[in-house]
Amino acid sequence: MIEAEVSEEQAQRGRAPSIRDVARLAGVSHQTVSRVLNHHHSIRPETKQRVLDVMAELQYKPNRAARALVTSRSRTIGVLSASSTQYGAASTIAAVEAAARVAGYWVTTANIEASDAASIADGLAHLAAQGIEGLVVIAPQVRVFETLSELSIDVPYVTMQAAGHEAGRTLSVDQIAGARLATRHLISLGHRNIYHLAGPQDWIEAEARMRGFLEEMSAQDVATTAPILGDWTADFGYHAGRELLTVRDFTAIFASNDQMAIGLMHAVRDAGLDIPGDVSIVGFDDIPEAAHVWPPLTTVRQDFAELGRRCVARLLGDRDPEAAQALETITPELIVRDSTGRPAF
Repeated sequence: MIEAEVSEEQAQRGRAPSIRDVARLAGVSHQTVSRVLNHHHSIRPETKQRVLDVMAELQYKPNRAARALVTSRSRTIGVLSASSTQYGAASTIAAVEAAARVAGYWVTTANIEASDAASIADGLAHLAAQGIEGLVVIAPQVRVFETLSELSIDVPYVTMQAAGHEAGRTLSVDQIAGARLATRHLISLGHRNIYHLAGPQDWIEAEARMRGFLEEMSAQDVATTAPILGDWTADFGYHAGRELLTVRDFTAIFASNDQMAIGLMHAVRDAGLDIPGDVSIVGFDDIPEAAHVWPPLTTVRQDFAELGRRCVARLLGDRDPEAAQALETITPELIVRDSTGRPAF
């Protein structure tokens, strides 16, 4: 048995299995094992599978540093993130990691303070020191992109923002279209007194969603009041809801994310009112909990898995022109659940 044969040798030498151990037990050269590791197209499928089977039995882990020295490639993608605790950013990072693994790449992430130019520069330097071959910027604050425009980035990169200014470098879900879907849904139900609970002012996505709300209200010739600037949290949604309900001059609210929408729902219930009988509420993102609050939340779903796949495809396309492909902005989807209905009047 392979495992028994090698484990004794490893115990004697006190070391982890090497590429030469894999080659010997698979009956191939160590160059062949290296080609398998680097996804070389010349390897026959049966040979590749035999090598992979031996790696699995030996629990062989490639030495990434050594491979980078030999191949001059780290096969690593860097992610610069200033919002990794937010659902959208965390989901995008996970999607990039999944897509990178399929393509034979690793992902390393640097979390930065979006308001601090030095932190942004340090994050980039940290990633560059690891020899990244491409960069994904998931930091949807205006300040980050202002700072990036002043820095030199010498690897292919893509940015996540709703309204990019660099053709070919920006990938995103169409936040404006998503907000218009949510607003149009409320108007189609008969609502005319609709408030918008927006995200933080310096967030590009919050600005785009607010813009989409205002554009749709204008297109439908529905009067509106100034959006209320929030901070993405359920706590803010709850306290904003308590304040708004002291006047109660609305029948529906479109919140810029699901957490604030859930806080609003709590405030409405605490006031003894019904959702959607008294107030209809729409969120944005379709977090996993959105389908399980009461009533289940109507929201706008973003395809984060597809966004991650396109990020990696864009980066690999920049490195290999033959792999390049036209990548369009992803259109979000309205998910209608029970938190919206026709107004009571």
